[in-house]
Amino acid sequence: MFGLSATPVTVEADVSSGLPRFQIVGLPDAAVSEAKDRVRAAIKNSGFPFPRTNVTINLAPADTRKQGPLYDLAIALAILGAQGTIINPKVLDGTVVIGELSLDGTIRPARGVLLASSMAKREGYSGVLVAEENINEARLVEPLQISSARSLKDCIDQIEIGKWRALPVIIDLDNAPSIAPVHDRGDDFALIAGQLHAKRALEIAAAGGHNILLSGPPGSGKTMLARAFATLLPPPTVDESIEITSIHSIAGLLHGKRITNRPFRAPHHTSSGIALVGGGTQPRPGEISLAHRGVLFLDEFPEFSRSVLENLRQPLEDGTIVVSRASGSVMFPARFMLVASMNPCPCGFISDPGIACTCTPGNILKYQQKISGPLLDRIDLRVEVPRVAFDDLSSVTPGESSAAICKRVTDVRNVTQHRYAAFGIFTNAELKPALMKKWCTLTNDGMALLKSAVDRLHMSARSYGRILKVARTIADLAQEEAISAAHLAEALQYRIRNA
Repeated sequence: MFGLSATPVTVEADVSSGLPRFQIVGLPDAAVSEAKDRVRAAIKNSGFPFPRTNVTINLAPADTRKQGPLYDLAIALAILGAQGTIINPKVLDGTVVIGELSLDGTIRPARGVLLASSMAKREGYSGVLVAEENINEARLVEPLQISSARSLKDCIDQIEIGKWRALPVIIDLDNAPSIAPVHDRGDDFALIAGQLHAKRALEIAAAGGHNILLSGPPGSGKTMLARAFATLLPPPTVDESIEITSIHSIAGLLHGKRITNRPFRAPHHTSSGIALVGGGTQPRPGEISLAHRGVLFLDEFPEFSRSVLENLRQPLEDGTIVVSRASGSVMFPARFMLVASMNPCPCGFISDPGIACTCTPGNILKYQQKISGPLLDRIDLRVEVPRVAFDDLSSVTPGESSAAICKRVTDVRNVTQHRYAAFGIFTNAELKPALMKKWCTLTNDGMALLKSAVDRLHMSARSYGRILKVARTIADLAQEEAISAAHLAEALQYRIRNA
C-alpha cells in the first residue's frame, strides 16, 4: 500500500535442503521481517510441521518496499504449500490473501482491506481471503468472492474440503453504525442560548460546504456552536461514504464497518504539520484527510503554529494534499469544511463592551498576525460571536433544533448534488470558475451591488469567487434560482471586516 493505492505482491516460498534457516527477501520492513517468528509459531501451534531445512520467502516485485503484518497468512500458506502440507491448493487460485497471524494461529484483521479488495477487482482476481473482522469492509467491493477464516488451521481445513465456508450473516452495510469520530449526540442548537446570527452563518456553511471562522470573547459559546455544527450535516452519500471509509481504512481506524456519518476531527493546537496534513516515511493521511467530506474543527485558531496553519492553504483551495517523499508522491483527498474559533486578542475582551481589554496594541497585532491574509482569504464566512445577554441565558424557550435546520441543509444539498451530478462535485463550495458562470447568475440589482462592493473593498479575485459561492448557497436556502442583491448583501456581511 502506498497512499490510497494498492499493488499486488506475490509471496513465493522455497523449501530446500540445507541447514535450518528462515529468511524473507524483497525489501521487507521490520514488521514483515518479524513475520518469521509469528509464522513459525503459528504453524507449529496450529498442529502443522515447520520445515527443519532452508526456507526462503520472496516478496515480489523485489524493488517495492513491503510494510506491515498483512503478509503473515500468505507466507504461512506458501510454506505449507511448498512442503506439501496443502493437498488442494487450487482453491486459492485467483484469491488475494490478507491477514496477520497470532502466535496461536488466529488470523487477526489487517488495515487497508478495502483498498486491497479494490485492487483485486481492478487486477482481475476472483476473490479475497480475509479475517472475519474484515468481512464487512471487503464486501464493499462487488462482485468479489469474499472468504474468511478464524485461524490458520481453519483456513487449511476449508482448503482441503475444497470449498470456503458460507459467510456469516452481517447486518446491512448501509445501516451499519459508524466508527468514525463524530460529534457528541447531546449537542443541539436548541440548547445553545442566543447567537442567532452565528447559527444562521453555520447553517449557510453546512448547506454549501463553506469554511467558517467564529471570533468572540471567552465563554460566548464558540466551541459549543462548532461542536453542534456537526448535527446540521446530512449523512454522506454512498460515494462519499466509500471515500471516507477508504481513508480511515488505510489509516488503520476502520474495524469492519462502512462509515455512515461525516467525520468530525478536532486536533489539539499543539499538533505538528505532519499530523495535520499527513506524511511520514511511508505517507499516511493526516487530520485534513481524515476529515474528508466532514468537519475539521480548529479551536483556539491562533494558538496553532503559523507554519502548521500555512499548510492548510493549498488543501483549502484544491480539496487535495500532495505529500512528496523520497519514496514517491501521494495525493490524499482533503475536501473538508474548516470550522475555526478564536479570541480576538490574547485576553479575549477587545470586542467585549463590558470588560476592558488588557492587551497592548503590539500584542494584539502579533496575535492576529498568526493567521495570514492568504489563509484568511480562504475562509468564506467570518462571524462575530458576542457575549450572550442575560435574557437569552435565562430564557426557558428553546431555540430552533438542529433537526429542523438539518432538514433545510439536506434539501439544499440534494439540490446541489442533482445540479452538479455531471461534474462530480457535491456542494457550492466546490464550484470552479467555469461552473460559476453558469450557475451563479445575478439579477441586475445584485450585479450593481457586487460591483460596488468589489470597487470599494478592493476584493481579491478569490474573495469575489467565494462571495458568489456563499450567495449561491443563500439563494438555494431561499429556494431561488437567481442571486439577488439581498443574497449578496448577506454574503458580503460575513467578509467586509477582512475583505
